[in-house]
Amino acid sequence: MFKFKNRKELDMLNGSLWDKILIFALPLALTGVMQQLLNAADVAVLGQFVGKNAMAAVGNNTALIGLLVNLFMGLSLGANVIIAQNIGARKFEQIHNAVYSAFMMALVVGIGLCGIAQILVTPIFELLEVPESVAPMAETYFRIYAIGMPVMGIYNFEAAIFRSHGDTQTPLVALTVASFLNIGLNLLFVLQFDLGVVGVAWATVIANAVSAFILFRALRQSAQLIRLDFEESELDKNCLKEIIRIGLPAGIQGMVFSLSNLLIQAAINSLGPDAMAASAAAFTIEINVFCLTSGFGQAATTFVSQNYGAGNLPRCKEATKIALGLNSLLMIILSAFILFFAEPLVTFFNSDPEVVRLGVIRIWYIIAPEIISVVMEIVSGALRGYGISLAPAIITLIFVCGIRITWVFTVFANNPTYETLMAVYGLSWFFTMIFLIIAYRFYTKNLKVVPV
Repeated sequence: MFKFKNRKELDMLNGSLWDKILIFALPLALTGVMQQLLNAADVAVLGQFVGKNAMAAVGNNTALIGLLVNLFMGLSLGANVIIAQNIGARKFEQIHNAVYSAFMMALVVGIGLCGIAQILVTPIFELLEVPESVAPMAETYFRIYAIGMPVMGIYNFEAAIFRSHGDTQTPLVALTVASFLNIGLNLLFVLQFDLGVVGVAWATVIANAVSAFILFRALRQSAQLIRLDFEESELDKNCLKEIIRIGLPAGIQGMVFSLSNLLIQAAINSLGPDAMAASAAAFTIEINVFCLTSGFGQAATTFVSQNYGAGNLPRCKEATKIALGLNSLLMIILSAFILFFAEPLVTFFNSDPEVVRLGVIRIWYIIAPEIISVVMEIVSGALRGYGISLAPAIITLIFVCGIRITWVFTVFANNPTYETLMAVYGLSWFFTMIFLIIAYRFYTKNLKVVPV
């Protein structure tokens, strides 16, 4: 009934790995960049045409939005792993049910988070002590953004379904269309209709809806194993349990980063609007660098998942090593470029001298040790591919969140400068990397193939 291969699917089970990992990871990294362009367009348009307070308002939402996005992405990784393992094991009926179950989960979780976000936004912003000059715009932006959570969740799960089958190009096309639409709508709503923060928020919601719809049509019309079939597929409770078992810890791992970043955002807020605007600009740059790392991390997850499902453990380990080597090489090149052009890159978002100065400081503190993040992401991704998701989440909780909370209330409290605050990123990454490597060696030492 279904053809197993299409022109975009990669054969992850046979042949060379380095070229296929590149083919898989680079479009995925570009997809991440396109996702970030949705926020970058908001920040840039507001910074250039409205003012630094409006820019700071959107930047203040970055960590909170990241918290929710990471939950979606973590759960979708669970779907990615389960579908990929079933593809490797050639269990075709389970694939169809897993695709349908993942889609329905995305819809339900998205609607639920939308409601929760609307209820909690005001107390969260009060907890973060957002300055009065920024708070109303920041809350307005987040409330509108939250309306789009169902379609944002659906997109992430749809993209995970395509990734599990080796197709990272279709999600890239969808996000490219959405990103250009978002930029156009931002300019229209701000320059033509003078809607400010409200305009860029609605532009982002519309763009997210378009990207989700494009992938929905592609899944419905696909002649492949991953076709979304409402008529012949059924909700698989065991599949949902496995998606949650693998995906929820992965989501928690990502949320831990965002939770710690919320705490750091509160500390940044205490330093004033210039620091807030500088962090918004620098974060927009650095998160695009992380997209490269994330792309290879998800490549490690998917290649390990399929080969683990096929029972080929040596190939799983080889894929992990190659993903780590390729990611490290490309990260060194990209980091050097960003550091060299740090000042003009920050100036693109806002030309205020103090904003630029602080933005450059953040870029150096974050980008210089980014190679540590590469190791963290590849090791975590490989473990998730084996179905081991809880251990990386616990390690991240202890060493990322723990170190950053301790730092903010001790070191930063005694020396409340921007530089002191930024120093905690590299430190927390280093200890997390060490213990993730230990966990990887422990779990893979006597790993056996378990039937899906």
